[in-house]
Amino acid sequence: MSFDFSKLLSVAWGGWTTTWPTQLLALIWLAWLASWVGASFWQGRTQKQVLTLESGRYRIPILVGGILFTPWTTEILNEKPLWVFSNAGVYITALVVLAGISFTWWGRLHLGKFWSNTITHKEDHRVIDTGPYGIVRHPIYTGLIAGMLATGIAVGTVTAILGAILISLGMWQKGRMEEVFLSKELGEDAYGAYCRRVPMIIPFLSPR
Repeated sequence: MSFDFSKLLSVAWGGWTTTWPTQLLALIWLAWLASWVGASFWQGRTQKQVLTLESGRYRIPILVGGILFTPWTTEILNEKPLWVFSNAGVYITALVVLAGISFTWWGRLHLGKFWSNTITHKEDHRVIDTGPYGIVRHPIYTGLIAGMLATGIAVGTVTAILGAILISLGMWQKGRMEEVFLSKELGEDAYGAYCRRVPMIIPFLSPR
């Protein structure tokens, strides 16, 4: 009995990811994901990190949001979008998504070896407050939240929008936990002063 890879492909790549023009957004996110995972090997040695059990406070909403965000959920529920963007509307949204993921890359490259996918204290860790980190304290989360919310709105289904919101809330929670952790590890005088000077996620807002 031979395995039908076409069926697997149709499940893995379906729904709003194959319907133009929202397919464009899926291609942008796939390109970002591939590059992000590929660069994950470039990071410094971890000295200390938040326990896995504690990290569930942000991992769970991100996981649930990710499931809701996928086109598979839309297909299973046979959802119809609340609205349909024109090509021009999706192109504008695509620019927002590109700007968001470009901001994430600026933040990651600027952070260098101190970057980690989890909340960690790297060897020789110090406060980075230049570049995008002089605009917001969490530029990677800022870019991802902007891109996710823009994509959810463009897709227009209830699950995609709810998924984008849950992912955003999870990233906000992760940012809060990271700040408590780094304030203890790097010192309130150093990291606390930085938090009082630079907005957390939304540029130009008052810090804290």
